Amino acid sequence: MAPLLQTLLLLLACFVDTTQAKLFDRCELAHVLKDNGMDGFEGSSLADWICMSFFETGFDSEAVDWHKDGTKDYGIFHVNSGWWCKDESLDSSSENLCSMSCKDLLNDDIIDDINCAKKIVQDPQGMGSWDQWLKHCKNQDPSRWLKGCKV
Repeated sequence: MAPLLQTLLLLLACFVDTTQAKLFDRCELAHVLKDNGMDGFEGSSLADWICMSFFETGFDSEAVDWHKDGTKDYGIFHVNSGWWCKDESLDSSSENLCSMSCKDLLNDDIIDDINCAKKIVQDPQGMGSWDQWLKHCKNQDPSRWLKGCKV
């Protein structure tokens, strides 16, 4: 009976959603962002994106942060639920400018995160939309963020 149970559990595991969160390495993230057109997008350097992501989330695709106003920031770029994505767990409304569910920002496939970040940086505030970029990255030498990454 045990082999049958093991087989059933193995089959069940095949049907479970295997997309999980990921803690990216700095250089790995730099390569993914570069491959997806983030280097120089709207005047923001690849190093700016890496710096911002480090200070916002530590490169964690599952990061969530709560705000006093009831909104949350989601994913590797801390996309805010008040403006950019829809948080089904909150009663508050969202502009949902990225036309997506916030929970879709909490996995290791960050293509949707990148596409939403591209919309955010097109906002008049640009990279200034991220408080941690303003605090830690703006007017700094960002070259250290790409050192050794071969991008």
